[in-house]
Amino acid sequence: MALIAPSILSADFANLQRDVEMLNASDADYLHIDIMDGVFVPNISFGLPVLKAIAKHAKKPLDVHLMIQRPDEYIPRFLPFASSITSHLEADHDVSKTLGGIRAAGLLAGLAISPATAVED
Repeated sequence: MALIAPSILSADFANLQRDVEMLNASDADYLHIDIMDGVFVPNISFGLPVLKAIAKHAKKPLDVHLMIQRPDEYIPRFLPFASSITSHLEADHDVSKTLGGIRAAGLLAGLAISPATAVED
């Protein structure tokens, strides 16, 4: 079974509420939220204030993808708003501890790998 999780990065930021409501009415299963810190990846995207605003209007579960260098420092802040949190293997953290902490909070935990990383890692 395939699940659909459109990224909110493709939204019109001047009309974010409108676009979240459009996704609420769609067949999407989740809303995918990319959190970028400008360190782990060169771009900066949403932070906690935007995630909170999206959560106020979203009727779909929020799939939070942390593309940040030190995810453990921020995960507790995202827990109240997410249904799932994905961190990167290459980030500065103990992967087992991070994923275990997400699961212990009752959320789905995911692990992403960057394209340059071998799948065997």
